[in-house]
Amino acid sequence: MRGEDDVQAVIATLVEVRPDVVHLMGLDHDVEGHALSALQQALAEAGLDYTHAYAAQPNSGLPSGLDMDGNGQLGEARDAQGYGRFTGDSGMAVLSRHPIGSVQDFSAFLWADLPGAIPPVIDGQPFPSPEAFAAQRLSSVGHWDVEVLTPDGSLRLLAFAAGTPLYDGDEDRNGRRNHDEVTFWVRYLDGDLPWPRPPQPVVVLGRANVDPFDGAGRLEGIRGLLDHPRLQDPEPRSLEAEAQATPGHLGDPALDTADFKDPRPGNLRLDYVLPDVRLTVTGSGVFWPEDSEKRHHLVWVDVTLP
Repeated sequence: MRGEDDVQAVIATLVEVRPDVVHLMGLDHDVEGHALSALQQALAEAGLDYTHAYAAQPNSGLPSGLDMDGNGQLGEARDAQGYGRFTGDSGMAVLSRHPIGSVQDFSAFLWADLPGAIPPVIDGQPFPSPEAFAAQRLSSVGHWDVEVLTPDGSLRLLAFAAGTPLYDGDEDRNGRRNHDEVTFWVRYLDGDLPWPRPPQPVVVLGRANVDPFDGAGRLEGIRGLLDHPRLQDPEPRSLEAEAQATPGHLGDPALDTADFKDPRPGNLRLDYVLPDVRLTVTGSGVFWPEDSEKRHHLVWVDVTLP
């Protein structure tokens, strides 16, 4: 989210949809939260008051001090813990009309510590080096468990923004990392990580950056998340996305959330809101303005707590 045009587009979308809670991506992070506060103020002036917010330093742009992409250079955007030109580049935030309770930030979790991880390997060695992989965090941006205290009870948002599965080599570093970033929530909900699974109803939401049928990536990761017995897929739809369907589209084009160049990769479903099966879904959709030039569009789901 950079420049006045981007900010105004975000404000216009949120004022139109008016979600009670929203997970934003692409918001640069600063230590004192000035950017987030300025956005809250601008939204309040537009008639949408998000009193409560949470943001933490993302992995994007966080210096690693190591050659993370194996090109022999240091200090480049791809050498950060997550792709970024500066610390805090393209972070995340949660804005809420309801109070925010406890938060767990899993962003420092190491990729090597994920059960069942599929790390990149070249000639039998971790790519780009054993030292670099041992220091590599799993999250490209972040994985958060954010509690929202609604009038009807506690709801936990499992928010993340996975990296793209493209722009690597034969080692498929980005494709494998994307798969494991998505799979992190499967492991968390199954109780396979060092933290207990959340007892409250959850909503997994964010940018998985992978479509279950089309485009690049290891599709079994997102399919495993969509099929998790604790989650339901409300399949938010957009008539605008359906009307702009790419020829040869393998999935349901009405479910697409991102607009990319035709014919390849074309429109894709990359952004998700997956409520707990204990929640009742009363509505859902993808807000896709006809004149929008944005690649990713807002996905919304209305739920009621048990």
